[in-house]
Amino acid sequence: MSENPRTPESGSQETSVPEGAAPSRAESVPADGTVNSGKASGGAPEPGGVEASGATRIRRDGPMFPDGSGPAADPAGDHHERRIRSFQPRRSRVSPSQAAALRRLWPVWGRDIDGLSRIDLDTFFDGRPVVLEIGFGMGEATAQMAAADPDTGILACDVHTPGQGNLLALAERNGLTNIRVVNGDAIILLREMLAPGSLAGLRVFFPDPWPKKRHHKRRLIQPDFISLATTRLAPGALVHCATDWEPYAEQMLDVLTAEPTLHNIYPDYAPRPDFRPLTKFEGQGLDKGHVVHDLMFRRGE
Repeated sequence: MSENPRTPESGSQETSVPEGAAPSRAESVPADGTVNSGKASGGAPEPGGVEASGATRIRRDGPMFPDGSGPAADPAGDHHERRIRSFQPRRSRVSPSQAAALRRLWPVWGRDIDGLSRIDLDTFFDGRPVVLEIGFGMGEATAQMAAADPDTGILACDVHTPGQGNLLALAERNGLTNIRVVNGDAIILLREMLAPGSLAGLRVFFPDPWPKKRHHKRRLIQPDFISLATTRLAPGALVHCATDWEPYAEQMLDVLTAEPTLHNIYPDYAPRPDFRPLTKFEGQGLDKGHVVHDLMFRRGE
């Protein structure tokens, strides 16, 4: 199988963070579960940030929302360790509608992953059980899953600013009150901001496969990550991964099988479940002859 030359559609959790990333706008998370306190009016785009098309090109060295009304460029900043990471923020070409959705809805349904205090999921989601989805692209599949299961909250984690705005706009347009969007490093989210046993599930769909051997260390699904994630899962919680890159599917199967708190629901790979929508990226992969593998493991009691 040839190396996958793609840049991941999700833009999340999947390429390395360069040294010298933008300064943080660290904000604490209120203990009562209320969201960021920035005003919905929003600030003006960065100088030189408006393209002829009307889209806003985000500066990589500064915040799009300097008044705090939207996601920060580097929410955890330098108060957490610098390490090999599996993602890089992609903040360019935010459309006017996406920017407007971020300014309007981020103070209500958004949260930066600053790692400074815990999120009260019960308050944030009005008592719903919560599934963490890491990497949601432009959010269409996430919105479909939220609409199909309104009694389950989806904590959607990504670093792709256009996708964050698009998902919030979809949630508003379709009356979906069970979606919350978090911006930043999923590892810091799990380790610093979520309580043990607080999640009803974990979803990682089509993460960057990092096909070159020297880049495998950047893959998200690693033993340390799964060991951390399972501590945040409630008994019976479902871990659901999917990939169209067969060598990564094999690694996922090995890593998940080796985690003693998880057991595979199927002998190896799972059949594609009806509740996981077919994404645009997945369809493109299928057109190229890629084989999609789903993996479904359950947290022990």
